[in-house]
Amino acid sequence: MSQDRRQSDAPDSFTTVGNGSPSPYSTLSHAPAHAPGASSADAADRAREDADDEDATATRRRASNTESNHASRSWWDRNADEYQEEHGAFLGDDRFVWGPEGLDEAEAGLLGPAEELSGRSVLEIGAGAAQCSRWLATQGARPVALDLSHRQLQHALRIADQLPTAAPVPLVQAEAGALPFADGSFDLACSAYGAIPFVADPVHVMQEVRRVLRPGGRWVFSVTHPMRWAFPDEPGPEGLSVAASYFDRTPYVEQDATGRAVYVEHHRTLGDRVRDVVRSGFRLVDLVEPEWPHWNSQEWGGWSPLRGRLIPGTAIFVCERD
Repeated sequence: MSQDRRQSDAPDSFTTVGNGSPSPYSTLSHAPAHAPGASSADAADRAREDADDEDATATRRRASNTESNHASRSWWDRNADEYQEEHGAFLGDDRFVWGPEGLDEAEAGLLGPAEELSGRSVLEIGAGAAQCSRWLATQGARPVALDLSHRQLQHALRIADQLPTAAPVPLVQAEAGALPFADGSFDLACSAYGAIPFVADPVHVMQEVRRVLRPGGRWVFSVTHPMRWAFPDEPGPEGLSVAASYFDRTPYVEQDATGRAVYVEHHRTLGDRVRDVVRSGFRLVDLVEPEWPHWNSQEWGGWSPLRGRLIPGTAIFVCERD
C-alpha cells in the first residue's frame, strides 16, 4: 500500500516462457535486501536524490504518464526504507489493510468471503512489501504482487525471509499500465493505495486490469478520498478548512531546482473516478467510505482521528468485469 506521500521499469526482473511472453509468475530475481544493504554507488545515488527531495518545491502543473511513472519509481526506491520503518507495524507482515483507517479485508470481505478465496488467483497492483498478498496467501489464494519500485519489492523479500513458514508470493516489478500477463490470467485484482493515484491515465491502467481478469472477475482499489484534495494535508484543526478547489484536477507535483518532477500525484473527483471505472469496461458494484474507528489513535500524514471522524479519508471502489 502506498500512501502518505504517495508511490515503479525493471528491464531484467522477468522470466519468460515459450513465445517470449512474460510468465504470469515471473519473480523478482534479486537477493533479499536488508536495509540499508546497498552498494556505495547506490548509496551515493540515493544521497543525491534525497537532497533533491529536501530541496523540492511543491506546485500544481501538468505531468505526463512517463514523467509521473519515473518520479514514482524514483521516489519509492528512495523512500521505501523510511516508509516500511514508519508504517510497517501498522500494516503488519501478512495483513490486508485498505487504508489509514485500518479497514481490514478479513472483516470487510470486499474481494469476497475469505473462505471463498482459496485457490483463486489474485493480482495485487502497487503491492509495496506485499503485505496484502501475503495475507491472501494465508487464505489459500494464489497471489502475485506487482510494484513499480524495486526497493519496495526488496522489502517484500526481506519480510518473506523472516517468515520462513509463510507461503511464497511471486513478486513482479512492472508498470501498472503495462501488465506482463496473458489475457484472463486472474480471478481477482486489488490495489490498496497503489498505482491509481500516481498515473496520468488511470483508464488505461484499469483497461489493463480488465484485460488480465477473467469474466466475472472483481477489481477492488482504494485511493485518497477525492474530497481531501480541497483541504490542507494536515492532521490537526488546520486541516479542516477548505483551501483549494475540489474541481481543480491539476496534478500535485514536487520538483527539484531544474524542474524535474521527484513526486507526482493526480487528482480525480469522485464522479471522475466513477466514470473512469465505467469507461474501463467495469461495473461499479459498491463504493466504500470507511469511517474512522475508535480504536485507531494513529496519525498517518494528513490522516488522523480528528479529521477521520469528520470527513472521509479513503474511497474504495468495488468493481466487476462482466
